[in-house]
Amino acid sequence: MSKAPTGHNESPKAAPRSGRGPRADAQRNLVVLLQAAKEVFAAAGVDAPVRDIADRAGVGIGTVYRHFPRRADLIAAVFRQEMEACAAAVDRLAATHPPFAALAEGMQLFVQLAATKRGLAEALHSGDPAFEGLPARREQRLRPAFQALFQTAMAVGAVRRDIDADEFLNAAASLCMSTHDVRPDHVQRMVALLVDGLRHQTA
Repeated sequence: MSKAPTGHNESPKAAPRSGRGPRADAQRNLVVLLQAAKEVFAAAGVDAPVRDIADRAGVGIGTVYRHFPRRADLIAAVFRQEMEACAAAVDRLAATHPPFAALAEGMQLFVQLAATKRGLAEALHSGDPAFEGLPARREQRLRPAFQALFQTAMAVGAVRRDIDADEFLNAAASLCMSTHDVRPDHVQRMVALLVDGLRHQTA
């Protein structure tokens, strides 16, 4: 599944650098490239032409290859960025929202991340070495962020105490994966109902 991009002969010569310097330009290009790749993959799948990504990012195709020599490297970078952005957003929710509101909004971010993963699923499960570190990063960074939301809500009595964070997250993940043939807004609604059910205490 992880195909090396073709078309190296199309690579343009690098344009003269601006006053920002090579490092600033490279960082900007990386950010723009990852966003462009995310959008192109969402619209056309991970086999979309690399030139489409370069065009959307407003860079030469050679810039794509310099950052990501293989398609698998780009796919892995897109999903890694999505995990990091989601975890950072969850941390902000925890710091700025009441516990239950933070959990409810955080789980909508969870749905969005699951949708990204679903779009990249075939590639991510291809066995390519580029994806080997993603599960570990998810366990180190993403899962603890969501566990903290759940545990904080439980600590203040905002959610029921007869379910633990991992049970809840696994249930939400299963719901996201099992409803892949329906509209995204339906998945969001189902997960919102799951979260709301946490407020109803057992007898």
